[in-house]
Amino acid sequence: MMDYADLEVLSHLTDWVEAGKKSWLCTVVKTWGSSPRPVGSLLCCSADGEVVGSLSGGCIEEDLLERLHQGKLASVKPELLIYGATQEEVERFQLPCGGQLHVVIEPMLDNSNLLALLQMTERLKSRECIERILDVGSGKFEVKAVDRFRHLEFDGEFEDFETTGKTLTQTYGPRFQLFLIGAGNVSLYLAQMAQMLDYHVVVCDPREEMIEQWSVDGVQLINDMPDDAVKAHANDPSTAIVALTHDPRIDDMGLMEALKTDAYFIGAMGSTRTSAKRRERLKLLELTEEEIDRLHGPVGLAIGSKTPAEIAIAILAQLTEMRAKSVVVSPQ
Repeated sequence: MMDYADLEVLSHLTDWVEAGKKSWLCTVVKTWGSSPRPVGSLLCCSADGEVVGSLSGGCIEEDLLERLHQGKLASVKPELLIYGATQEEVERFQLPCGGQLHVVIEPMLDNSNLLALLQMTERLKSRECIERILDVGSGKFEVKAVDRFRHLEFDGEFEDFETTGKTLTQTYGPRFQLFLIGAGNVSLYLAQMAQMLDYHVVVCDPREEMIEQWSVDGVQLINDMPDDAVKAHANDPSTAIVALTHDPRIDDMGLMEALKTDAYFIGAMGSTRTSAKRRERLKLLELTEEEIDRLHGPVGLAIGSKTPAEIAIAILAQLTEMRAKSVVVSPQ
């Protein structure tokens, strides 16, 4: 899954490398049983003891810093570490029962990878995906632009701790974004819940009074017509767009543009009858049947929701389901 931490970690790492600081990039490449962080989680640390990102609840980070201070952290080429291989380690690192983490530690001891790191961060800032292919044996890597997110792949056995001939391929992508048309009650609940799932939330409403009464922090507010805002802010495969105003003059304008974008999900609130009428109106806006069929309406899983909070839960449940489907699994 794309994660806001990708950009945060890689930006700090790039700054440290550019400043000439010895740095390390740590990546979770495999987990067993219960684990505190998923595959693909990142952490970077510098020789000064600065740490950005997370691999666990804190104990593994402490071990990495201890290794760093003792001069035992990958000094020349990447190193493979397994946490939780024994019961003593499970207890020491406070891993869930049976939990195990496989971590690749990469030293960044000079600026030889700086141009690649700069390319990665710039692409992420533009809400685009980029793939990195690491030769674990040498520590050299290359990057290339890709159009969609793919699951991490580690080519080779990990348990022998041998690095030669092994490859780590990882896609880094922008944070998932939720673009809401309308600043009403459902949007308030949905914005709060979506941020808990690490969405960047954008709320667009041309009605100034609705924007002025907005009360949820951490949200990007746009006081403009949704068609223009969708074109400017919501045209990528990491974005979900949901129309929530119940006003066809606003919702339809946003949906007209949304259905032409690469957004992974497009939905609109309303009853089955309202949704049918909306489809007929959209046909008059020169949208094709294929484009209109992308629209989820009524939006949300059918859980019997009635209140704004319940409707928000139903929508977010459907977004979670569709977000999982939008992630491409590379062929093995």
